[in-house]
Amino acid sequence: MAVIYLQEFLLQETFLSIKSVIYQLTTFLSLVFSLRFKGRDIISIEDFSREEINYILKSSHAMEPLAAKSSDMLKGKILATLFFEPSTRTRLSFEAAMLKLGGSTIGFAEAEITSVRKGENLADTIRTVENYADIIALRHPLEGAAKLAAEFSKLPILNAGSGAEEHPTQALMDLYTLQKEKGKIDGLKIALVGDLRYGRTVHSLAYALSLYNIELHLISPETLRMRHEVIRAIKNKVSIKEDTNLDNIIPQIDVLYVTRIQKERFPDPAEYAKVKGIYRIDLKTLKRAKKDLVILHPLPRIDEIAYEVDNTPQARYFQQVWNGIVVRMALLALVLGAVK
Repeated sequence: MAVIYLQEFLLQETFLSIKSVIYQLTTFLSLVFSLRFKGRDIISIEDFSREEINYILKSSHAMEPLAAKSSDMLKGKILATLFFEPSTRTRLSFEAAMLKLGGSTIGFAEAEITSVRKGENLADTIRTVENYADIIALRHPLEGAAKLAAEFSKLPILNAGSGAEEHPTQALMDLYTLQKEKGKIDGLKIALVGDLRYGRTVHSLAYALSLYNIELHLISPETLRMRHEVIRAIKNKVSIKEDTNLDNIIPQIDVLYVTRIQKERFPDPAEYAKVKGIYRIDLKTLKRAKKDLVILHPLPRIDEIAYEVDNTPQARYFQQVWNGIVVRMALLALVLGAVK
């Protein structure tokens, strides 16, 4: 009997030791990941591994209760939002995220009210603003602007959209939304629909999705197909199917990611007129879709999703907006070294 008690005691101690080791290892790995982000620029989603993205998503989930009640995690820190292009969701989302963490914000929403109007270049603007803040969120109409800013800045630069190139924080909130709505990312059949040539959100999202085991459908007019450099980067990582007809794939997909045709990016208005309104999601479309289809949109929308779709269980684009706050809260906390 004593031998049995001893065996049970040793088993219990071994189990507790294993739990202790796992806890310590998990804590150590979390510290390693958090140190990877401290002071880091977020310029392109291609700069991140799947493990790093998953850590951001995990950190975003941890921010949910803080988003509801606020925190003083970043008290005394200042975010500068430098938006040289129009924005509603991205700018307000960054500012709300900073305020919910106890920090403060400065910045501008249009370049015309700044010294840019007097001829100041981006490098000088960045080197000036870095004296006023701890971190910078930058949106600019030119591709490569965020990368250029990072080369001149002593502060971390968060790319809030660079021309038609990339929008990495949007891609992260899209992944977070997928994980929340579907409980996973691997195994999904995902369709990106609309302007895949000029839509920076779909470029970043395609790069990010290529790190997961998914089936990617690219639906667009011939003139707005996904950029060649994106296809080259992801074609050996993920299954890609390109088409111009949305009806062909509606019954089989799990996620429909819709984008507007970006009129402001077209050099020729006549070319825009040819593709305007080419895709439209309405209740008729949903009759052929899976009951648990998830519809996402980076917004703003024009006419590509009918308003009648808003009240359906498939429409998750306004929940997507909320998710942008918690993801950007996580990014700010990680880059400023507040998450341990």
